[in-house]
Amino acid sequence: MKLFLALLVALMAVPATAQTALPPAPYADRQIADPALERKAKALMETIRCLTCQSQSIADSNASMAGDMRSEIRERIMAGEQPEAIRSWLISRYGDWVSYEPTAAPILWPLWAAPLILLALGLFLLRGRIRRKGKA
Repeated sequence: MKLFLALLVALMAVPATAQTALPPAPYADRQIADPALERKAKALMETIRCLTCQSQSIADSNASMAGDMRSEIRERIMAGEQPEAIRSWLISRYGDWVSYEPTAAPILWPLWAAPLILLALGLFLLRGRIRRKGKA
């Protein structure tokens, strides 16, 4: 019985000591030598949402996925790709949700119009209430 418990404890400890077999992305935490290119990369990274953390940009996140995305952005910037092209690639790969900048896709128009419609409805109801109190 003691041997069984020792084996069970040993098996449960294995995942705690596991390490990833993959090396970290080369430009995850290393900046580009050209300051102008690094500024472009950093500006783009601040507008891309971390897929792991979901409440941080990839510039602020310590998640390995964010590090991979930072490295990918820096490599593409160094290759001469424009930030908007990289953003489009990330959106096509991960969906609109990855970008902090809102899109104006036609499917989202009701979402943008809803606050204005509700405000107009509220003003209309308020106007009717004020007119009724004035007549009374």
